[in-house]
Amino acid sequence: QVFLVESGGGSVQAGENLTLSCAASGGDASRLGCMGWFRQAPGKQREGVATIERSGTTSYADFVKGRFTISQDNAKNTLYLQIHTLNSEDTAMYYCAADHYDTFCRVGYVLNLSYWGQGTQVTVSS
Repeated sequence: QVFLVESGGGSVQAGENLTLSCAASGGDASRLGCMGWFRQAPGKQREGVATIERSGTTSYADFVKGRFTISQDNAKNTLYLQIHTLNSEDTAMYYCAADHYDTFCRVGYVLNLSYWGQGTQVTVSS
C-alpha cells in the first residue's frame, strides 16, 4: 500500500507562482514507476495535468502551455508541480496520483493510476 500526501496549496494572487508537493510513503513507495497530477475545479470534471516516469520522462496536458513543470526527487519519494503565472482558471483541488507500473504513464491516463492523495486546494484571486 502506498500513501500520498499533497501540500503547498493555498490562496494566491493572479500572476504568482506556486509549488505543490506530494510525499509518497508506504512499503513500496520507492518502487513507484509513474506519478502524476490531476485537478478538479468547482463544477467541472477531473482533468489530468502532468505525469512523470521514474526515468524522468514527462507528459503534459495541452492547457499547461509551458506554465507547469512536474519533477520528482526519487531519493525522497516526493513529487512536485511548479505552477507559474497562476490565473483564476487554475483554481481547483490538485491531486497527486501514482502507480508502480509505468506502462501507461501519460497524462491521458493519470486518472487510471492506482493510488491517489487527498488533494490540496489552490485558489487564485484576481
